[in-house]
Amino acid sequence: MKNVTFYLDFVSPYAYLAFHALPQALEGCSYRMEYRPIVLGAVFKANAVPSPAQQPAKRDWIRRHTTWLAEQAGLTSFAPAVNHPFSSIPLSRMALACSEDGAINRYVANAVFAHCWEAGGADPLDLQRLEALRAVLHKQWQPTIQSVDDEAIKQRLRANTDAALATGLFGVPSFVVDGELLWGLDALPMLRARLLG
Repeated sequence: MKNVTFYLDFVSPYAYLAFHALPQALEGCSYRMEYRPIVLGAVFKANAVPSPAQQPAKRDWIRRHTTWLAEQAGLTSFAPAVNHPFSSIPLSRMALACSEDGAINRYVANAVFAHCWEAGGADPLDLQRLEALRAVLHKQWQPTIQSVDDEAIKQRLRANTDAALATGLFGVPSFVVDGELLWGLDALPMLRARLLG
């Protein structure tokens, strides 16, 4: 069995699409998936590149492309947030409040991705919606965590981002298996091949 680290940022619609494509793409493979939220903005800054979603033409392309990809995948509930790109830090911290070591489980990842990309374009940072997400995650929440502003949560997010950068990561979704980095939604067949040897 291979260990795979899936580095993600909830702001990325491509990470959302990869998350939903994983079970089918890796069917029959023996692996253990570890989901680790990172700060994509920090990755862009470290690599001295601008965020594609902050460039109007690229942002429009990302919206059209990911909507088409979601339709092709049968993800009919996909709806890009009208305020994309949004700050995903509060969402990643909320997810990491459900973690002991910086990795989150599939249930938590799915809940946060759905909050961002399956809400008919609603603002993921709306306070009422954030409170509703917290209620969804309530049973997963670590008892030692008082709020998403706890230093332990901030440290987990920094540590995940630093670990991702140490692999040479430059975007999400990214997967690391046996120290090898694979990037992008279209890398899933390559990831499958890697797991199959």
